[in-house]
Amino acid sequence: MNIQFERLKKISNQDIIEVNTNEHVLKQMPLANGVIFDEEFCIKWVEEKENQWEKYGYGPWAFVVDGKFAGWGGLQHEDGEADLALVLHPLYWGVGKQIFYKIIKKAFTEMSLESITILLPPTRKKLKGIYLLGFVFDGTVTLGGEYFARFRLYNPNVLEKLID
Repeated sequence: MNIQFERLKKISNQDIIEVNTNEHVLKQMPLANGVIFDEEFCIKWVEEKENQWEKYGYGPWAFVVDGKFAGWGGLQHEDGEADLALVLHPLYWGVGKQIFYKIIKKAFTEMSLESITILLPPTRKKLKGIYLLGFVFDGTVTLGGEYFARFRLYNPNVLEKLID
């Protein structure tokens, strides 16, 4: 299986719309409730995601699996943090862990980040996997009027220093 990270601007709007309007995907995206993710909205959305690259030096990628757009995510700037997002079309849910490891490798080696966060909505009840990946609970936040639990994953090199 070949997994590539591309910029979102290289992906067709129709492919992005298909993922961001999928009913199974939307169940885990409370900030998308009530959003009409049409062509016009998609253009603005991609522009905002691309602007993060210019402003912060990182931003979301498009995930391309065996030449097909599978979803988007990576590291987004969220309130001063590098926040991990991973949004996949249900056909690709089985490759999420592989994509996750590619993201954290970039975060902790190429970018030398001290930690990354993830924000999970209250609908996300199964958290065992998050803890097994090394994340620790790090409080709650409210975005766009929605409540999220925040979890943090420390760079192993930084974590060693914190323990010493």
